[in-house]
Amino acid sequence: MDLFTPRFKEKSLHPYFVKLITEPQYAKVQEVIAGWAVGMETRKGEKIKFIDEFQQSFNSSLWELYLNKAFKDLGFSIDYSKASPDFCLTARNGQVINVEAVTSNHAQNRNKAYYDMESVRESNQVEMKEFLDDSTIKLLSALHDKKKLFTDKDNKMHPYSSLDHVKDNPFVVAIAPFDTHLSYVQNNMAINRVLFGIEPPIQNQYGELVQNKIKSIEKKNGTKLELGIFTNDSYKEISAVIFSTTGMFGKAIVESKIDASIRATKYRVYSIKKFKSDKRKNKLGTSHKYISNTHEIFSVRGHFGDLIGGSDMHICHTSEWQESHVDGLHIYYNPFADVPLDKNLINTLQITQNSFDIKTNLPIHVHHDGCLVSRQVYTTIES
Repeated sequence: MDLFTPRFKEKSLHPYFVKLITEPQYAKVQEVIAGWAVGMETRKGEKIKFIDEFQQSFNSSLWELYLNKAFKDLGFSIDYSKASPDFCLTARNGQVINVEAVTSNHAQNRNKAYYDMESVRESNQVEMKEFLDDSTIKLLSALHDKKKLFTDKDNKMHPYSSLDHVKDNPFVVAIAPFDTHLSYVQNNMAINRVLFGIEPPIQNQYGELVQNKIKSIEKKNGTKLELGIFTNDSYKEISAVIFSTTGMFGKAIVESKIDASIRATKYRVYSIKKFKSDKRKNKLGTSHKYISNTHEIFSVRGHFGDLIGGSDMHICHTSEWQESHVDGLHIYYNPFADVPLDKNLINTLQITQNSFDIKTNLPIHVHHDGCLVSRQVYTTIES
């Protein structure tokens, strides 16, 4: 599938696509993305449409390309003869899973002016609460639209629920945020609000990390939106949500190993016994070290219940950085789903596992030591 030969005049092409095909440095990135696409050229009646969307909209198509490779890496076979939802997967145990891909986007996604330095500076000046509220609303809206596609609530379209390969099988929505220039820094803060109705962790008066609940959010027009959609049966049609802020263009750059700088944060967690076993190396609080002339690590460690938790922020060159294709993925299970998703099917050490206990009314997060929290890439082209 030829993704990179332009099919439109430059004014109709997405700014990121133009940069991808015109900057010589990105030749290896093109090779990586082409590798992600293998198999998608056989999609029933979708090939040309997909290429056009990739060249004109970019982000949503790039997310599908990323997922195509991710599902293969996770051992699924993909039935490209099914036109919708976006992916019809079969696990090694024979279980069929249907996945619909979606992105939350900025209204000016195709506008070249949105990508100039002034627009980026304006995004950087937005207050965190406003940024988080806007991201929360856009993610919720995208999930609501996909729920309607499944149920045909408004009787305007042919519902996914009527398709033979969808009936009685898990229906999963895979979503990635592209709604601001800072989408990549939100980690799981906004999606936690949407699905579980919880705020980002804060430290209480006793030094413990706690997560307050948030039941709703108000749009600028005054409309009230309910959050915590996986804490009740309001979205029972959706079995699970796959989420990532790292399955973006930066992932392709990392895999290409072109000349670039990385700033990435990994989650760290230890038993207290293991942490204390090397007192010379492991210290509470903050620390900083170099492991090479071009690779430094800023660490934070603290008590988290009966564990020691924290993070390592790496600043290094791409040649010194390793991450798998699925590093940075989160999966959220809906305990109220009509058709639950088996928790063993999308489960590796790199993917965080998130569920909700309806007995305790509390979320359960399984984040393994070393899982990728966030990652930014800086090339000489951007600078």
